[in-house]
Amino acid sequence: MQLSVALIRMVFPERDAIGGLRETLKQAHSQGAQLALLPEIPLNVWSPATKIRKDDEAEAPVGPRHRAMSDAAREIGIGLIGGAIIRDPKSRRSYNTALAFDRSGELVGSYRKLHLPEEEGFWETSHYDPGDKPPSVIRGFPMPLGIQVCSDVNRPEGSLLLGALGAEVIICPRATEAATFPRWKTVLTANALTSCTYVISVPRPQPEFGVPLGGPSFAVAPTGEVLAESTEPMILVTLDRNILDQVRRRYPGYLPVRADLYAEGWKSLTSQKANLRGLRSRRSG
Repeated sequence: MQLSVALIRMVFPERDAIGGLRETLKQAHSQGAQLALLPEIPLNVWSPATKIRKDDEAEAPVGPRHRAMSDAAREIGIGLIGGAIIRDPKSRRSYNTALAFDRSGELVGSYRKLHLPEEEGFWETSHYDPGDKPPSVIRGFPMPLGIQVCSDVNRPEGSLLLGALGAEVIICPRATEAATFPRWKTVLTANALTSCTYVISVPRPQPEFGVPLGGPSFAVAPTGEVLAESTEPMILVTLDRNILDQVRRRYPGYLPVRADLYAEGWKSLTSQKANLRGLRSRRSG
């Protein structure tokens, strides 16, 4: 079993750019791609460049950006992983949400970014809240996959969890500075090796509002072999489940995860932090 993926290093934030998205997906499909991957929040401008939140940067579930990607996937007949800032109608909180559509345009999975920077050029907590659910495996494609958005991959727990749950591919849309790519390459490769999955990632392509975004698209096999590293607007990679099966049979690191023990450790740490906050609160009172 193989999965052909188009890594599309392009964003489409203007309303009249949706035609460009369709044409790009059509080109990817004509070259044999079954799935297309876009960068982080690809139908938005990079609003975290400043702390100023604008009303139109977020949308309700199944909003205009969602529908544009769903319609494009259905019209072209290709799976698509994009994203939008989605506002929860009940809590009114907004989340940086990756959206996975199958080739019929149906939403088959979503993921809210968990780890948000708050620093120069990446004022993300000023625009949306951290996700509130762990990553899960998404079906509906030739190979099961999971999603980690940008800085989430710097915390390997999510990738390790996805590998243990049965994901064969980890998708990482990102918005990163071009100069920092060597570090991202190391992290992405380590996650592929330790989770025993393919890892593929696409960045926003160029500087926006003074933030030096960029860097190459990247794909790495569970062996650590780099399959692609390119600043071309679109590249195709083929992922082979046979390779994955071979690596998982011989790699001793791919063993049952002692989830109960790790969960106990994290629970203990959470309790310690809660106690420390309570102590500080009492002292300040």
